[in-house]
Amino acid sequence: MKWLSRIIALVLFIFFFVLALKNTQETALYFFWGYELRGPLVLIVLCFFIAGCILGLLAMMPMIFRNRRDLTRQRKKIEEMELAKETSKKTGAPSTQAASGTNID
Repeated sequence: MKWLSRIIALVLFIFFFVLALKNTQETALYFFWGYELRGPLVLIVLCFFIAGCILGLLAMMPMIFRNRRDLTRQRKKIEEMELAKETSKKTGAPSTQAASGTNID
């Protein structure tokens, strides 16, 4: 399967490379207030693609940090529950979870 994904990646790379070589004509991009950007079409498209990737990553950052924070909270809860289970086994007393009817296992 790994070789198949590498072949597909190579074919896509060659396709986009040839496409880039065919689209080297100069293009003008007009902004507000008369500002104009001139350059090869390939470079303009590549710059906007990279800018879109960066903006997409920045938009995902709050969700990533929230998920990491939740993961650390859950790991702490698991450690506390395992510690409570071990101490209850050593002392022979029922744990608070067992007494309340919740199963730790």
